[in-house]
Amino acid sequence: MIESICGNLWALWLVVAIACLIVELFSGGFFIICFAIGAAFAALAAAFGGIYIQLAAFVVFTAAAVFLVRPFALRYLHFNSKSRPSNADALLGRIGTVSQAIEQGGFGRVAIDGDDWKAQASDGETIEAGARVQVVGRESIILTVTKTQ
Repeated sequence: MIESICGNLWALWLVVAIACLIVELFSGGFFIICFAIGAAFAALAAAFGGIYIQLAAFVVFTAAAVFLVRPFALRYLHFNSKSRPSNADALLGRIGTVSQAIEQGGFGRVAIDGDDWKAQASDGETIEAGARVQVVGRESIILTVTKTQ
């Protein structure tokens, strides 16, 4: 049994790499993927030598991925922002079109990227249908907008 495992360590390294990729899907921090990269290179090293070469490849390529791949992935996939707005918070600052007139002191509807949101004017004025507006605030699911030129 031990001889079989030692003879097929490349398969064990591939299982470790795939497991790390699955864990990375749930974490999203681009840290566990560095271990997957190291394990993949250790699997390749299994063709060239024994366990010590495989362990060295794992350590070297994991460390290289932590210092080279992770910052690159964070920069281009997370845009280095401390807060990543999502859902309704991502609408702040967006431009939309009034789909149903916003009455003075009341509510109307604003279309942004195919979604229709309940909205109110920030200054309480009437905004006619078809006008371009910018989202300046949000209270629950009601957007606060101001008219743009």
